Amino acid sequence: MTERKPPGVGFESWVDRQIRESADRGEFEDLPGFGKPLASLDAPYDELWWIKGKMHREGFSSLPPALALRKEAEDALEAARAAPSERRARAILAEVNEKIRAALRRPPPGPPLKLTEFDVEEVLAGRREARGG
Repeated sequence: MTERKPPGVGFESWVDRQIRESADRGEFEDLPGFGKPLASLDAPYDELWWIKGKMHREGFSSLPPALALRKEAEDALEAARAAPSERRARAILAEVNEKIRAALRRPPPGPPLKLTEFDVEEVLAGRREARGG
C-alpha cells in the first residue's frame, strides 16, 4: 500500500514521485501484456467496455440462456466439422446434445429454444464427405 500524501505537497508531484520510485524498483517490469498493443485500441468507444470485459473473463454471457445455447450449438457444429478426428467430433456433439436435451426437458427462460439434438451420424457423414473420404 502506498503512503499517504503529505500535507503541503502538490498531488501531481506526489503521484509522479510514487511512479518514479516504483519504476526505479522495477515494479513495472514483467507485467502481463508488457510491450503488446492494447487489444481494443482500434475498436469504437463503448461505455460498457469494462463490464463486457469482466463478464467475458468470468465466463458470463449477456445473451438469454436460450440464445446462448443456440450460439453454443452453432459453435459446436463448426468445431465438430473441423475436429482433427472423428472421435473428437463425436465427443463435441455428444456434449452439446446433452445440453440440448436438458434444455428441452426444462426450457430456459427467454425466447423459444428452436433447437433439436444433432444427428451425430449425419454430421459425421457430412464431415467425411467434405474431407473427401
